[in-house]
Amino acid sequence: MDLISLPTPIQQLSFFHSLMKLYNSLSQTKELFIPLRDKQVDMYVCGITPYDTTHLGHAFTFLFFDIVQRYLTFKGYTVTYTQNVTDIDDDILKRAKEVNQHWEELGEFWTKKFLDDLHALNILMPTFYVKATDSIPTILEIIEQLIQKNLAYEKEGNVYFRTQKDSQYGKLSRCTREQMMLLSKDRGANPDDPLKEYPLDFLLWQKSKADEPSWESPYGKGRPGWHIECSAMIYKYLDKNIDIHGGGIDLIYPHHESEIAQSENFTGKKPFVKYWLHTEPVMYQGEKMSKSLGNLIMISDLLKKYSANAIRWVLLSHHYRSPWEFHEIELKEAEQKIENLKKILQQKKKEEGRNDKKSVEQFTYALDDDLNTPQALTILETSATKIATQTLTHMLSLLGFVNCDTQDIL
Repeated sequence: MDLISLPTPIQQLSFFHSLMKLYNSLSQTKELFIPLRDKQVDMYVCGITPYDTTHLGHAFTFLFFDIVQRYLTFKGYTVTYTQNVTDIDDDILKRAKEVNQHWEELGEFWTKKFLDDLHALNILMPTFYVKATDSIPTILEIIEQLIQKNLAYEKEGNVYFRTQKDSQYGKLSRCTREQMMLLSKDRGANPDDPLKEYPLDFLLWQKSKADEPSWESPYGKGRPGWHIECSAMIYKYLDKNIDIHGGGIDLIYPHHESEIAQSENFTGKKPFVKYWLHTEPVMYQGEKMSKSLGNLIMISDLLKKYSANAIRWVLLSHHYRSPWEFHEIELKEAEQKIENLKKILQQKKKEEGRNDKKSVEQFTYALDDDLNTPQALTILETSATKIATQTLTHMLSLLGFVNCDTQDIL
C-alpha cells in the first residue's frame, strides 16, 4: 500500500505552536502532552476483528488516530504506531462456520477490505500492523510470568488472571463490581464460568475445542484470550510503557482495564499508558452503529456516491469525544465545502499572498486543544482567502485532504 507522505514541521505555522493538551480517560481531565521519552511517541490503537465489513463508526475512530499521528509528526515527534488485528476470536470462528469458509481466509479477506477502505480515505498505515496469531510466543511469555507471580492460575487448560490480586483493577473504568459483571456478560466474557476463582477473573489462555484452531502451550492446546494480545504487541513492538493507547470508548471495560492489570503486573512499570484516548460512537437511526444491530453505513457504499475528502470532512467535523448521529445531508454539504476550497486554491495559485496570522494561530491552537478538528475545519473554511497558498496547502495536508488520484492537495 502506498503511503501519503507527511509534511515536515511547517515553518509557516511553527511560530504558533502552543503546548498540546489531550483528554486522558484515566484522569478524566485534559492534560499537557509530555511524552515519556523526549521527542519519541509510542502509540497503540486497538484494531478490528475481521469477520465483517468496515462501517462509518470504524472510520471515525481510525481517522481520529490518523490525525493524532499526523499532528504529532508535524510537531516534530517521531511516532511509532502499532495497531493490532484480532485474527483469532470467537466471532471469527462462528462466522467462518456460518459461511463455510476457513477462519484464516475469512480474516484475510475482511482485513484487506478494511485496509482498502482506510487507504481510500487517505488514512496512514501504522508503523507496525500485527496479527494476534503472530504474537503467540510473547503471549505465552507474559502468561508464564503472571503464573509465577501468583497473579494467574490454570484450570483444565484455561488460564485466568486473578483480578482480586490487583488492588487498582477498575481504576480506568471506575466501574462498580456490579457494573463490571453486567459489562462482562455484554461483551463476551462469562462471569458464571465454574472454572473461575472469582467472577471477574479474565481469560489469558483458552482451551480450544476439538474443531477449533489451536497452538501448543504448557497448559495444553489452546488460543489466546482477547486482552492479552494487545499487551503482548505493546511489549514486543513498543515498550514496557507507552505514551498513548486508544480505541473506541466501549473498549474501556473490560478490554483496556484488563490490559492495564496484566501489563503493569508483568513488567512492574507504572503507568502502563500515560494518556488513554477514546472515541465516542457514531449513531444512526437513533442507536449506536454496530454489527449486532445491523444499522451500518458502509464506507465502501459511501465512496460510490461521495468523495473520500467529503467523508473525511464529515468525520473530522465531529469531535472525537462527542457521540453524533449520521445524516447524509452532511456529506452533500461537505462536497460543496471541498469544492469551494478547490476554487480558492485555483484562484490563489499565482499569488504569493500574506498570512492572516490570527487565523493560522487559531488553527494550531484548535488542534493543540485536544485535537479540536471541528474548530480547525471552521477556521480553514472561513479564513481560506486570507491565508497564503503554501500555508493553506500545508494546513489541508496536515488534516489529510488530498486528490486520491494525483496525491495533490485537493
